[in-house]
Amino acid sequence: MLLEGGYTLKGPNLEKVKPSLERSAILLALSETREEEEKLKKSLVESFGLRCGVTELGGTVANLQHTGKLTNTVMATAFNTGVIPKEDRKIHALIHATLEASNSIFIHTNSNASFALKIGLVTDYEWLAVAIYGRSSLHPLLEHARVGLGVMHL
Repeated sequence: MLLEGGYTLKGPNLEKVKPSLERSAILLALSETREEEEKLKKSLVESFGLRCGVTELGGTVANLQHTGKLTNTVMATAFNTGVIPKEDRKIHALIHATLEASNSIFIHTNSNASFALKIGLVTDYEWLAVAIYGRSSLHPLLEHARVGLGVMHL
């Protein structure tokens, strides 16, 4: 568990251990408030030198997946936050990690389903993790939580 100041609980002790990129991206996507998100980003950057980005978006499967809105939003976030530079190999890795994460989000759903998604991006300059967490529904009484994760080598 990542704690303030970059410390993690490891067994009965409190140690400064670099968290996995996957876990960090998922925690960013799961953060519930801007304050919680900012604390986590600050800890990951200052304690471990990781680069992070977070974004949110919503829509239906048809306008998120088929129009490229999800991928374009993730790319814009990655560029604007400095997670990756505008280099073809890094963009390629980002797109594949995003597609991998979105496979778990969009599976077994109706194209009219509405989504509210939060996306966490984390890199250590060698690997990149993209985590997507959100809720989907065709009707407010039929809401489902969904999570997806993609990891690629840069």
